[in-house]
Parts: sequence; structure tokens; C-alpha cells
Amino acid sequence: MFAQDALGADVDVPVRDREGAASAKAGWRVCAIVLLLFIVAATLSAMRKDVTRGFDEVAHASYIAHLQSTGEAWPAFAEMRMLDPSSFRFTSEVNYLNHPSPYYLLLARLGPSLEGHPQAILLHRLFNVALAAVGFAALMAIGLALRLPRLTLYAYIVPLACIPVLAPLAGAVNNDNAAFAGGAIATLAAFQLLTTGRRAWLLAALGGVIVASWSKFTGLLLAGGLVAGVLLWLLWRGRLPSRWIAPIAIAALLAGAPYIAFLAQYGSPTPRTPGEIAMIESGARVAGWDIAERMPPLGFAAHFVSEFVLEWMPTLKPRNAVNYAVLVIPIAAALCALAGIAVAVRRIACGKETPLDVVVAAGALAFAGTLVIHGVFGYRLYTEFGWLTTAYPRYYLPLAALLPLGGLALLDAVRKPPARAILLVFLIAGPVVFGLLGEPLG
Repeated sequence: MFAQDALGADVDVPVRDREGAASAKAGWRVCAIVLLLFIVAATLSAMRKDVTRGFDEVAHASYIAHLQSTGEAWPAFAEMRMLDPSSFRFTSEVNYLNHPSPYYLLLARLGPSLEGHPQAILLHRLFNVALAAVGFAALMAIGLALRLPRLTLYAYIVPLACIPVLAPLAGAVNNDNAAFAGGAIATLAAFQLLTTGRRAWLLAALGGVIVASWSKFTGLLLAGGLVAGVLLWLLWRGRLPSRWIAPIAIAALLAGAPYIAFLAQYGSPTPRTPGEIAMIESGARVAGWDIAERMPPLGFAAHFVSEFVLEWMPTLKPRNAVNYAVLVIPIAAALCALAGIAVAVRRIACGKETPLDVVVAAGALAFAGTLVIHGVFGYRLYTEFGWLTTAYPRYYLPLAALLPLGGLALLDAVRKPPARAILLVFLIAGPVVFGLLGEPLG
């Protein structure tokens, strides 16, 4: 297994210790360099980005500005208005966001006033860069904790660094960055909890779930689902101390509190706000979706999956044949991850699982459950309004480690050197090739 010593028994212990220490030191250097490059890329994006291009940034900035102007901590969604993207003055247009307020409240209190100050958004973006950097560092720390050989470490880090949307999103005002940070902390802490059994890692995992949950509902489903799966495994194996029940229950209540409030206030944990309905109706009308013949459920499911694949590399430019052709790379990576998930599940069934296997299996269950809920939600919007754009992979960033961790689980199960070498090359080079060829030029 990756966490075990892979050197031969004929090597004496002092040599193994020296080589292991050197490998760990090299791994730290690589991760530090990659993290620095990520921060630089995200910061440059923050400095250059047009506020109107992608990630609903005007709506998120408007939410913050509303809290700043009213002093509220929990706004009424029907009263929130959109900022004009040029002047940053409030317009009569209703904001369409329906997320809990903690992320926006934090930026409202820490950041400069946005109303009437377009230039102030840069500091809010840099706060998001910091959030995403924390999440990225937490995910790389899993690779370091696994004590992976150098090339295997690259097979884990490179797919994370090459997530197309990660750096541009980090340089924008968006609650997905907080959900990503919380989910990454929860993933790292869950792995360390399985490895060490220490209560401190339990509290860190629960804290990560709360951060992700207070950011958006998918954060609750994804991060909460992963940690819940890990805790259920501990319970199943008789490794869940009774003294942990109280903090787990308290964290569950805290994580779900915003959605309990939404349920009481609006009748749904994901309320349909007047702004959201107006935006959907207007967009569907402009695209002609509202009058188009509706697809059956299976047809919509196929569209949903295809949109999910396309949006792995989101773009506002027309795609060419090469852009479409290289989509085979993320599809193949997903199939590798699925195979790795199957390996992890089989090991758990046989009682031979490692912490990596448990995290992969728990993450897969959380991802699958969220995807089903997401698809049902999207289908309801489609049947009612004709709305067709809901499958955004960035919603799943709280479980960003699942794909590369699944690849590692598969890699660990491949014993034949030629096949292992081919898989290793694909896991490292595939994301780089897709990053270079997947985005339209011009």
C-alpha cells in the first residue's frame, strides 16, 4: 500500500530512514512550489478578471454589498438587489442568489465597502485566493501524508493543479471557494482521523464540514456525506468512541442550521427566490427553451451528463474539433477513478482496506448522492421552465480530491509494471494535455 514502505527487505533500516526523509523533503518542496504557482495564477486572474465574465461574480458581490449597506446578518432574499457592474451602484434588478450568509457576512465585515467602489472588489478577490489556497494546501497534504513515491505524488498533485476552473475561480468572489476550502479540510482531516484515531482530527473534519455547509447546500451534502461515511465506517469497525457522539451531534446541528432556517422561512432548504425565478424565466425565454418540446427523463439525464463533461472546461468561446476530442481525457480519468473506487469498495468488503480506501468509498457515496439530488433538482427546473444549464462541476469542488484519490487506488491495485507505467503517465500527462488543448483559443 502507498502508506507502507515500498523498499525491499534487503535494505537496512538506517538507509530506508534516510531515503524516506529525503523523499519527504522533496515532496514538501514540490508541494510548496505548486502552491506558490497556484497563488500567483489566482492572483493574476483576480487582478485581470472582468467582473461580468463567469462565476456569477456580480451577484456574489451584490450579496456582500447588501449586507454592508443594511447591516443585516441574515437577509430577506426578495429585498436583495444587483449592483451595476460598471458603477457598483444598486439597480432595481433582484439578486437571484439563495445561499446562507456566513461567507458573505465575513467578507462584508472584513473587506472594504463595495457599493460605489468597483476597485474594492480586488481585496475581496484576494480573500478568496487565500481561501482557495488553504483548500489546495490541505489537499496536497493528503499526498504528503500518504508518503507517496515521487512520480506517484505527481500523479496526485498534477490533476488537482490542472482543474481548469480552480485558479480562475479562486480569483473571483464566489462562495464555491469557501466550500472548496471546507471540503478540502474535511477530506484531509477524515484521512488523518482514520490514520491516527486522534480526536483533534475529528474536530477538524467537523469544522471543515461546517465551513463547507455554511457556504452552500452542496457543501453540506458533499463534505458532510464524506465525513458521515467515514464515521459510519468507524462505527461499523467498533472504532467510534462514545465520547465523540456529542461533538458530532453538535456539528451536525450547526452544519444544518442554515437550511433548517430556510426550511422554516421559505419551505425549502434551497429556496426559489424571486430573483432566481426571474433569471431562469428570462434566460429560458431568450434561448427558446421555454417553448421547446421537453425531453423525457432519460434524455435529460444524458444531456445533464454531457453538460457536466463539457463544463469541466467552461468557456464562452466556440469549441473546435480538438477541444471536443480531448474531452476523452477527463472521461478516461473519471473511468480510472471509478475503477479505483471499485477497488476500494472491494477491499472494504474483504476487510483489507486502508484509510485511502475508506476516504475514496465515502467520497464516492457522497458524490453519487449529491449528483442524483442535483439531477432531480435540474430536471424539475427543466420541466417547469425549460431551463437547461445546471450541471456545473465546480459545485463539486468540496470533493475535488476524489478523482485523483480514485486514480491512486487504481494505481495501487495495478501490479504489472508496463500497465502501471502507462497509467502513471496518463494520470500525470493527461491533465496537462487537456489544459493545453481543451480551451478554445481566440
